[in-house]
Amino acid sequence: MSHNLTMTDLFCGAGGSSTGAVEVGGVQVRLAANHWDRAIETHNSNHPDVDHLQADISNTDPRYVPRTDILWASPECTNHSRAKGRKAHRQPDLFGDVLPDEAAERSRATMWDVVRFTEAHGYRAVLVENVVEVVDWSSEWGVRGGLFQAWLAAMHAMGYRHRIVSLNSMHAQAHGAPAPQSRDRVYIAFWRQGERAPDFERMQRPRAYCPRCDTVVDAMQWWKRGDGQSRPGRYRQQYLYRCPNSSCRNTVVEPAWLPASSIIDWSNPGVRLGDRARPLAEKTMRRIRVGIERYWGPMLAEHGGNPYDAADPRHPRHGDPDSYYRVWPISDVTQTMHTRESKALAYHPKTVEPLVAELRGGGSTARPASSALSTVTASGNHHGLVVPYYGNGQAAPDGRPLPTVTTVDRHALIHRHNNNRGDQSAMTTPSSEPVRTITTAGHQSVLQADRPTLDLDDVRFRMLEPDEIKQAMAFPADYLMAGNRREQVKLSGNAVTPPAARDLVATVVEAITGEGGLLS
Repeated sequence: MSHNLTMTDLFCGAGGSSTGAVEVGGVQVRLAANHWDRAIETHNSNHPDVDHLQADISNTDPRYVPRTDILWASPECTNHSRAKGRKAHRQPDLFGDVLPDEAAERSRATMWDVVRFTEAHGYRAVLVENVVEVVDWSSEWGVRGGLFQAWLAAMHAMGYRHRIVSLNSMHAQAHGAPAPQSRDRVYIAFWRQGERAPDFERMQRPRAYCPRCDTVVDAMQWWKRGDGQSRPGRYRQQYLYRCPNSSCRNTVVEPAWLPASSIIDWSNPGVRLGDRARPLAEKTMRRIRVGIERYWGPMLAEHGGNPYDAADPRHPRHGDPDSYYRVWPISDVTQTMHTRESKALAYHPKTVEPLVAELRGGGSTARPASSALSTVTASGNHHGLVVPYYGNGQAAPDGRPLPTVTTVDRHALIHRHNNNRGDQSAMTTPSSEPVRTITTAGHQSVLQADRPTLDLDDVRFRMLEPDEIKQAMAFPADYLMAGNRREQVKLSGNAVTPPAARDLVATVVEAITGEGGLLS
């Protein structure tokens, strides 16, 4: 690359923002700063060429750090909304922890460090990462969101324009693979007035299959209410993705994602629930039971994190099998990783992982869906997805949408009553196979259970390991995390997902340099 741009990584944490930034050709992280020794140790182990500063950033004079072209900052920001002149109850910060009053005040102050460092160095571009609720930032007696607006005004007063980018990490795929995690964050981008504005519209066009157009398209972000450029939002709650083609009336589409199965270490089977010395909490058991009945396959379940769902006796739909439970199939993305262990893997030995079948050619016939595909040839699509779903089971090319999947798994058998002598099960077949010869007496019946009956004692269960959580954040498998198990989980949960940083930095650099094709 003809350019050589430098970046400061403020509140660098484990280094997700730096890891994503250095994937962009011509970008060098010059300084990484954080107050936690474990974060600096981790960052230095993986980015040894970067200068490191371990310090309380709010008490650091920005004039004593080197000047760079770009500032990336991930400040803490506790959402302490105030209403009707009364002090609100303390709420968890963006990492799920309830801070003491002094720490909460310091957490809010870190947003102003962005202004201080920008005033001292006049960066070409500034990227700030935070939770969606940052727009509600206010003082104890001020209007809700008033301090956020004042913070924006301070940056505008220094000659910057801004754009709020709402991006879920599962959709950060403009310049490479996304993270296998649904993680909503807001990114506030600043650039100098009069200079080229970054093209965030083009960056936020994940690939998706449109069933009405029968083709893969660059999906466009669509807000349910108003303009998403001026306020942040969460995927599915505030915005969706639509096909850009007017011929299909801009059909709502679902962008592609990486499944949770891609980060699971299947060599670690977990422990039978029946063999545990200490039984699981009843709420966790209820989630596992519902998950197995609903998905009939391996799943991730919430255990020790946010407990409020229909498994909670206080929930208005407690015990309703069709209500929301914090349990998800591994074919879906992982849910947001926090700073404490909360995601567990649970599966029953009878459950079967989906397979990819090679329909013609190749040296093998099938492989797990979590594995990489065999070589895709120019002769056409020859990969089929085989799912263990017996109500409407079928194989379909992986470029086509899955058939409708209902909320109830139906595992049916066709049984012939006029069996031959010997094995009485020989004439019982899955409903996905052709029925046996139909006789004039009609000796065949359907055996069907709306919900499978399983012994939960045989379910295997374990918490996700730190390495799996790290890869759910999209860190490389060989990325080194310092500290004990708890500290490694916290480092991952605090981090920026590298794909999000990669796409945002690449978009900003393209605006500064006028060059494309920046991935190193």
